[in-house]
Amino acid sequence: MLYNIRRVRPYLTQEAAQVLIQALVISRLDYCNSLLAGLPACAIKPLQLIQNAAARLVFNLPKFSHVTPLLRTLHWLPVEARIYYKTIVLAYGAVRGTAPPYLQALIRPYTQTRALRSSTSGLLAPLPLQKHSSRSAQSKLFAALAPQWWNKLPHDARTVESLTTFRRHLKPYLFKEYLE
Repeated sequence: MLYNIRRVRPYLTQEAAQVLIQALVISRLDYCNSLLAGLPACAIKPLQLIQNAAARLVFNLPKFSHVTPLLRTLHWLPVEARIYYKTIVLAYGAVRGTAPPYLQALIRPYTQTRALRSSTSGLLAPLPLQKHSSRSAQSKLFAALAPQWWNKLPHDARTVESLTTFRRHLKPYLFKEYLE
C-alpha cells in the first residue's frame, strides 16, 4: 500500500497524503492491535517500521530521516503505545461495565481488607499466577496486562466518568511516556 501511495505522492498535498495514509495504512496497524499486547519488541518492530515509513511518506522525506519529530507532528503514537492505548481503553470499558461480559469477567477491582483513603483510587486486582501454567505465557494475557497497566495510570485518568474524557487524559500521558 505504501508503495502505491509513494507513486502518487508527488500529486498530493501533505494533508491529502496524511489522510490517505491514515485511512489505508494506519487503520490496518490499529486493527485488533490489542491482541499484540505483551509480545516482545522484535515482534512489534516490523509494524513500527511500516509506521515510520508512512510518517516519512507523509512529509516526503528520505528513508533514513529521524521519525520521532514526525510522529509528534502527526500526533501519531508509536505502535507499542497504540497497543497499550487500545488495551487500556478496553480495560476502561470493562471497569465501567460497557465492555462485553467476557472482558468484564477478566477484570476485578482491587478490594482492600480494611477501609483506607486509597480505596477510591480505582485500582484493579492483579491476576494471580497459577503454578501449573507457564508464567511467561500467562503474563501476556489481557487479564494480567490490563490491571498492571491500569494501575500505572495517573489517578485522575483512572477515575474519570466518560470514555471521551478518559481518552483525552490517556493520549497525552502516552505521548509523554513514549515520545519525550
